[in-house]
Amino acid sequence: MPEAKAKKGATGDAGATRPRRRQARGEARIAQLLQAAASVFCASGYTASSTNAIAREAGVSPGTLYQFFPNKEAIAVELGDQLLHRWRDTYGAAFDQSHIELPLDRMLDAVLDPLIAFNCENPAFFVLMHGSEIPGRITEEHDILHTTMLSRVEGILADYLPDVPAAQLHRVAEMAFMVFKAGLDLVMAHGGEEREAYIRELKAAMYRYLDPLIGDDSPHLAPNARQDGTS
Repeated sequence: MPEAKAKKGATGDAGATRPRRRQARGEARIAQLLQAAASVFCASGYTASSTNAIAREAGVSPGTLYQFFPNKEAIAVELGDQLLHRWRDTYGAAFDQSHIELPLDRMLDAVLDPLIAFNCENPAFFVLMHGSEIPGRITEEHDILHTTMLSRVEGILADYLPDVPAAQLHRVAEMAFMVFKAGLDLVMAHGGEEREAYIRELKAAMYRYLDPLIGDDSPHLAPNARQDGTS
């Protein structure tokens, strides 16, 4: 009897592990398909991509893909959700409140570097957020994200421009944000040394726009910078 109970217990334990193993394999397959989709979307654009191309990139049959995703839109939505989640973490760190203690040039580095790096490391994010035929759910999430980021930009600039009226501050924040987005388009369109050059140009454009507005009396400028104009 004890032996029988032991065998039954062992079988029960094995049965409990099998669903977890199947779940782990399923999650690994989904990750594989999403990685393949990211590559295909970057190479062909969302509209021209197909589930067959994604399955081929992943090294699986279309039938295997359809076990996890019913169509290309479902793949894009899942990939977009994951990237948006990671992007929220990135811009949350980029707009850390401690950055308002920095001089303007260093603040721009602290804010822009992680945002640019994320887009360069995840080009599918740029494709999914800027395409004209992207599923509506991604577009809606992107619009919410845009509003939130603009609010973060406005919050940081409010500390550098405490005496600027609210309406003007909003315009300055929106202009700075749009300069960043336009510059990011150019950054993403190039690679290697040219990309680095465009990153420098983007930062220079942001600095040259904001520096005259902030002025020499900003509390974020070091004393020697106010005296001799250096940073």
